[in-house]
Amino acid sequence: MTVDKIEIDTLIIGAGQAGIAMSEHLSNLKVPHLVLERNRIAEQWRTGRWDSLVANGPAWHDRFPGLEFEDHDPDAFVAKEQVADYFVAYSEKFNAPIRTGVEVKKVERNTDRPGFTIETSEGIIEANRVVAATGPFQRPVIPPIAPVYEGITQIHSDAYRNPAQLPEGGVLVVGAGSSGVQIADELQRAGRQVHLSVGAHDRPPRSYRNRDFVWWLGVLGEWDAEAMKPGTEHVTIAVTGAHGGNGTVDFRALAHQGITLVGLTESFNQGSVKFKPNLVENVGRGDKNYLDLLDAADAYIERNNLDLPEEPEARKMLPDPECMTNPVLELNLTEAGITSIIWATGFAVDYNWLKVNAFDEAGKPAHQRGVSTEPGVYFVGLPWLSRRGSTFIWGVWHDAKHIADHIATQLKYSAYRDPSQR
Repeated sequence: MTVDKIEIDTLIIGAGQAGIAMSEHLSNLKVPHLVLERNRIAEQWRTGRWDSLVANGPAWHDRFPGLEFEDHDPDAFVAKEQVADYFVAYSEKFNAPIRTGVEVKKVERNTDRPGFTIETSEGIIEANRVVAATGPFQRPVIPPIAPVYEGITQIHSDAYRNPAQLPEGGVLVVGAGSSGVQIADELQRAGRQVHLSVGAHDRPPRSYRNRDFVWWLGVLGEWDAEAMKPGTEHVTIAVTGAHGGNGTVDFRALAHQGITLVGLTESFNQGSVKFKPNLVENVGRGDKNYLDLLDAADAYIERNNLDLPEEPEARKMLPDPECMTNPVLELNLTEAGITSIIWATGFAVDYNWLKVNAFDEAGKPAHQRGVSTEPGVYFVGLPWLSRRGSTFIWGVWHDAKHIADHIATQLKYSAYRDPSQR
C-alpha cells in the first residue's frame, strides 16, 4: 500500500483477533475505517509462539460468534496455524479493509484541525479516530536478575520453537503459567532434564464432571468479573490444551514425570541460582484455587439440579514429590548440567509510536472499557479491558462491540449540521 495521503474516519492498528473484531463491528455500523498490519493477518499466532502450541480453550468456546472452526470437533483444541487461518477466513467473510505489510511509525494529534496524523512505512494517513489493537504481547519481559554467563543460552518464551533449537543439556524454565508449564512439559518429554521455577498461579481443572473449565467459569460468572480480586494482580493461570486437552496442569504429576520443581527464581551469582523457599506455598495456593472451583461447581450442580456425573477422583492429590519435601534452594548451573534458561516471564505493552495523552504515570493505557483519556483514541485486546475474559477470542469480540458503538455515536454527533446551514 503506497499512498500519498489517505483520509479515513477510523484507523485500526493491528490485524489480530482484536483488530478483526473491531473491523467487523465498525463494518456493521457502516463506519468508514481501515486496518493496518505490519506483518500478516494474525501473525503472532503463526510465528510468535512455539511450534506445538494449541488454543488453551476448546473450539466451541475460543472463537467469534459468527463462525465455527471447520473440520474440528467442538471440544478439540485447535493448532495455532489453524487459528490464524480462522482469522483470515473471518476477515474475508465481511471483506475487512485490511492492508498488510504496513508499519505504523507514529500517531500524533493534530493541533490545527480535528483528528490525528499517522506516519506509516507507506505514507501519511489522516484519521478522526485511532484504535490500538496491537494486543498485550508486544515486548517480551526478561527480569533484570537474568545473568550474563558465557555458555548459557537464554531466550524468552516468545523465541522458543521446539526442543531441537536448544543446545544439548538441561533447561531451567522460569515461570509456570500456561507457557512455562507447556514448554517445560514438552522439553521433559523430549528427554531433557528440566527445572521449573514455580511462582503464584491459578490452577483450574481442565475439565470437571463432564464440563471444560471454560464452561464452569462461564456459568459461575467468573469470565464477566469486572475487577481482579485483591492480591491476584501478579497471578498467572496454569492451563493447557496440549495432548488433546487431556488432563489438568498438576505440578506434582509434572514432578513425578521427571521435572524438578523449584520456587520463585530470586537471584544469580557466580554460576549459581537461588530460589525462594516458597515452592510448597505456591503449589498449595494453586491447589486451593483448584479445589475452590470444584466446590463452586458442585454447589452449582446441586443448586440447579443438573444431571452431571460425580467425579471423586478429581479431589485426590498425588503424594508430594522429593522436590517439594526437600526443596532445592540453590543450584549450581554447571553441576546441574543446565545449558539453557527459558524466561516464561510475560510481556509488556509498547506504545512508543502512540504520541498522545492516553497513558498513566506508569506508561500504561488510561481508559475505561477501552475508551481512553485522549478523545478519539481507543484500546482493544488488553487484559481486563472490561472483564476477566477480555483477552480471550470471544471476550475481545464483545469488548470491540462496545468500542465500535462508542465510535458510531461520536461519528453521529460530529456529522450533525445546523438546519439553517443545510
